[in-house]
Amino acid sequence: MNAPDPHRRDRAIQPWNRSDDILKAHRLAHTGGSAALLRWLSVRLAGWTGVVEAGGPPSCPEPELAARAAAELAARGVRSAVLDGPAATALLFALDEGSALAAVLPRPYPPGASVLLADTAVPLSLVRRVEEAARREDRARVAESRAREAVLHLLMDGRLSLAHQVAEALTPSLPDPMRMYVVECRPGTREEVLRQCTELTGGRAWIVRCPVYVRHLIVLVPLDGTATAPTGHDPLAAALSATARDSVTGVSEVTGLRDAPAAYTQAFHALAVARGRVQRYARFGPGPELALAAHTAGAGWAETMLAPLHGYAPRRPQDPGAQELRATAHAWLNFTSHATRLLKIHRNTLATRIRLVEELLGLDLARLPDQAALSLALRLTPGGAPPRPAESCAASLDEVLSHSSLTRWAHRHLRPLTGPDAPVGARDTVRVWLRHDARLVPAAAALGISVPGARKRLTRIEVLLERSLLQSPSARHDLWLAHRAEELGVCHAN
Repeated sequence: MNAPDPHRRDRAIQPWNRSDDILKAHRLAHTGGSAALLRWLSVRLAGWTGVVEAGGPPSCPEPELAARAAAELAARGVRSAVLDGPAATALLFALDEGSALAAVLPRPYPPGASVLLADTAVPLSLVRRVEEAARREDRARVAESRAREAVLHLLMDGRLSLAHQVAEALTPSLPDPMRMYVVECRPGTREEVLRQCTELTGGRAWIVRCPVYVRHLIVLVPLDGTATAPTGHDPLAAALSATARDSVTGVSEVTGLRDAPAAYTQAFHALAVARGRVQRYARFGPGPELALAAHTAGAGWAETMLAPLHGYAPRRPQDPGAQELRATAHAWLNFTSHATRLLKIHRNTLATRIRLVEELLGLDLARLPDQAALSLALRLTPGGAPPRPAESCAASLDEVLSHSSLTRWAHRHLRPLTGPDAPVGARDTVRVWLRHDARLVPAAAALGISVPGARKRLTRIEVLLERSLLQSPSARHDLWLAHRAEELGVCHAN
């Protein structure tokens, strides 16, 4: 085994121009990175070149020869080596710890090869360090993003103490109380808008890249002057609209961290309104909260309905348990097929879990009435509390919806559909859409209009109700429950 002789460079340079090659190597390392530099070397030497790692050489014409050369290099502790084989020669120059620049060239190899490799090893070593630093930075960024997403999941599941524990490793602290903002960005601008959100809030906001919608940012902002700003005005959203001109922002009411799921729904509904406004932002229009209105009449019913789910014990340790099935059902009701992105599961896994939930609860979740019932029950039993003994609780959803508090809630919820600002036929459009399980195509056929026409009607109604209908999380469940409560109220009145 012989070391390359650097004193042969006067003969090696011919017929090459060494200075041109050095300049070319440095330029390629700067503009194209290590991969471009290695490709150029392979062409320049008319043979295989690559980096041999401590774990073994990559695929090359003479893998055994390259492996033997790498072992010799490590064993002798030298910086360069040459090993001849029957038909090829392996030339190695040490780079970082445990790696070397290697060339496997047919014999006889060009006399200038060793000098060219020695000159190239310097920029290659430097650019590999830069690339490794960039990879570590990317891994750290991904890890932080996933940690923030995990905190968001915990907040949405009502596990506040765990959310605080995970958030302690990051900055800033979770704001409580807070407003939640959902910012919709133009494609490809989410990172820039995130930076602008950080600057506008002085680094005090907790910002999460939405795991479901790739154009959305979820921003939890601690209270400041925005808490007492005039109704409908939001200084932060206005500033964001001025700096990120293509963004649209929905803003929740002031809530505590414990109410983060409701805050997200509010901000999402406000986002649907903001899309149609010149200022491109909107605050959630305060309205009657279904969970509050239904709590007295429906808490016992909800616990009884969900008892088979909360008491479920999987047959195998790897199967989802009760809490996981509950989280899956909640995510699917809010995001339908997009729940796979939120839960990080395959669509077949999602479908299997939803079928199991249907079997346990005796529901057909392809039907909007059953979806609405499950949605209400989940909201009335936060965290999946075990059932309490039912004293005089309602036995059915209709009994819950017949309660006077639900009747009043339904009238207030549906009032905008018949108000002076309502477009002609708004109430009928919504009723037909709900009757067809909130599916656009059959609803359009029943209305005798095109699908784009039906979509336009519902988009106008979104602004009227200040709620999202066509994009999940949708207010379709609350609308169905309101219509049913109103129907039951009319029947009882007659």
